[in-house]
Order: sequence, then C-alpha cells, then structure tokens
Amino acid sequence: MVGNKPSGYSLKSMKHTRALATFSRAWQLLRSFRFEQTRPVIFYGGLAKDTALLIDSLSRDAGLTLQGAKVLDVGGGPGYFATEFEARGAQYFGVEPDAGEMTAAGISIANAVRGDGTALPFADDTFEVVYSSNVAEHIDKPWAMADEMLRVTRPGGLAVVSYTVWLGPFGGHETGLWQHYVGGEFARRRYEKTHGHPPKNVWGTSLFAVSAKQGLDYARGKDVLLVFPRYHPSWAWWIVRVPILREFLTSNLVLVLRKQPANQ
Repeated sequence: MVGNKPSGYSLKSMKHTRALATFSRAWQLLRSFRFEQTRPVIFYGGLAKDTALLIDSLSRDAGLTLQGAKVLDVGGGPGYFATEFEARGAQYFGVEPDAGEMTAAGISIANAVRGDGTALPFADDTFEVVYSSNVAEHIDKPWAMADEMLRVTRPGGLAVVSYTVWLGPFGGHETGLWQHYVGGEFARRRYEKTHGHPPKNVWGTSLFAVSAKQGLDYARGKDVLLVFPRYHPSWAWWIVRVPILREFLTSNLVLVLRKQPANQ
C-alpha cells in the first residue's frame, strides 16, 4: 500500500514480498530461533539471508534495486548480514552501539560504525535503504530510532523497522514462551533462578515491551508501503488488521515506510 493509513492494506502490488512469505520459510525461521544463543551462526546466518531476501523483495516492489544502493543496518551486531547484502550488489553499512557485540563473531566489516540508533552519525538523505531487524524492542526509545532512520533515508527510499512484539510468543526472548505474560521482571527473575545467571536480554535494560499498536500509531500519517507480520505466510497477514489479536499472534511486525521529499 502507498498512502498514510497503516491498516486496510492493498497487497496485490507486493508480488515479490508476497512470493517470499511462504509457510515453509516461516517454519524454517521459527525452528532456527532455538539456536540464537547456543549456535548463533545457524540462527543469525539464516536470519541474515532471509533479511537480505526480504529487503531485496521490498525494494523491487517499491521500484528500487539493491544493486549499487547504500544500505544501512541499524543495530547490525557482529556482521552476519554484510555478506548477504554485498552479494546482491549493495554497499552495506552497519551501526552498532556495543563494541563487544560488533566483534563477537570475529567478522571484519569495512563500513561498521559504532553509534547510537537514536542519533545516527550520518547526514540527512544518505541511504537508499535503512533497516533495523529485531532492535526496537531492545531500546527504550524505539520511535526516536525510527525517526532517525527516516532522516538518513534518501527521498524515495525505504526505512524498514522489524521488531518483536511484546505480547507475541517470543516477546520474552530467551526468558520463556509464557513467563513474560506474567511480567517482564518475573520472567527475568525466573530465568536467573533457573539458569544461575541473568538473561542476555534484561527486562527494563535491554528488553522492553513494544506493542503492535505502537508501531501502527507511529506509521500513521507517513507514507506506508506495507505493514505485515514478518514470520507469517502471506495468507495470514490479515492478523495485523485485528486489534488485540495482532498483539498475541504477531511475533514480529514489519513497518515499511517510504521517505518523502521535504516539500511534501
């Protein structure tokens, strides 16, 4: 959809993105979640490939190409995503605030920058595509980050925010599938008692409750190309139209925004 209403989407023109969103893809991604911390190469390698495919499909549906495009990954972590985007001809840039996270996988990226997603160290209108994958739920000001992403996107380019919905099945991340429904602090304490150490994603510090409604409210009034549940097959995208239900059944929400010229 192109317009400013983040509901009632017209999906017929999104043929490349819809073709990617199959049940088998969804199942494969869901199965890989259990390896996030124990075997990160499996999890992040698969997620990187899927993210590049997704951004490529969204770009083609928007009349853009990754060939020769400058792509900014906000919160890119240890660099698993770079190779996948470079294989598609893009010039990849990564921003990550945590120096330890940047070097965790021993991957060297020429265009990796240490910086804050809510104050990106780039000039206005620099990149054709700016995206963040599973970052918004880890910072306390996710929509300030989204504003910054739009700021550094070139007019006509795309800003893509993909994040884990708190009330979805994976909202608690490694602290469990149901514990976060009792509360984030409860989930943290239970994890620490069970495992003898704090979780990687600590409630109130590096994990926050971000709802689907917040994302839809943020998108309102902007040029929205598409809003959809990332890990669902395309026939299940209708979930995001239904209040309350979307909070529990959307594991990850994707906002696809087009940057408009300043005079519009």
